[in-house]
Amino acid sequence: MIGFVLVGTNDLDRAALFYDEICSALGAKRLYSMTNGCTGVMYGTGDGPMLGVVLPFNGEPARPGNGVMVALPTASIEEVERVHALAISLGGLDEGAPGPRGDGTAYCAYFRDPDGNKICVFCSLT
Repeated sequence: MIGFVLVGTNDLDRAALFYDEICSALGAKRLYSMTNGCTGVMYGTGDGPMLGVVLPFNGEPARPGNGVMVALPTASIEEVERVHALAISLGGLDEGAPGPRGDGTAYCAYFRDPDGNKICVFCSLT
């Protein structure tokens, strides 16, 4: 149902370096850059939903939305922990240490990217 999700940035070079590493750790890659209309980069595996990092089209400063979060699936608890640690090492802020969540059917970790966008990495425990 989801084709792509965009998060805003005020420093595209910094954000692209951050997401190059995070997406690579999740088995995705930079698919293409956009310069016509919207300026940014798109990430994915090539056969499903994509994540984009963009400069706001209206020229206003990028601001993270309150209550907005992007959740990125992983294959294992170890991958959740590894990607969370990687995000923190790249300048992300911890928003929730890795661990079981909800009714125990998911293992999640949360961080904010250098622009303040909230990201979750998770795997199913069922």
